[in-house]
Amino acid sequence: QVQLVESGGGLVQAGGSLRLSCAASGNIFSINDMAWYRQAPGKQRELVVVISSGGSTNYADSVKGRFIISRDNAENTVYLQMNSLKPEDTAVYYCEAVATTLRRRYLEVWGQGTLGTVSS
Repeated sequence: QVQLVESGGGLVQAGGSLRLSCAASGNIFSINDMAWYRQAPGKQRELVVVISSGGSTNYADSVKGRFIISRDNAENTVYLQMNSLKPEDTAVYYCEAVATTLRRRYLEVWGQGTLGTVSS
């Protein structure tokens, strides 16, 4: 199987920054798209940004110009640099990946989530 482990959440004041990391491990042949989602209290989970294995990105309008996604394919790790944070960015952030296993099966895998809290 494949697992995702996230880290980097925490509490920050408005205007500050947080950096999230998500590392994939397990029976991995390759990692295809990787993405960050978030779920704010009382709201549905929403896509924040996705990055392809080739580095193409697609950001939600709400985070464009403030958040930056990057990935290290050699380490099967994706990062999310969140700048100019606003209280409305407060959410549990989830990493998601589409992996090809060593048996050439496709799996959609989710991390456990990490809480980012932005105080006003």
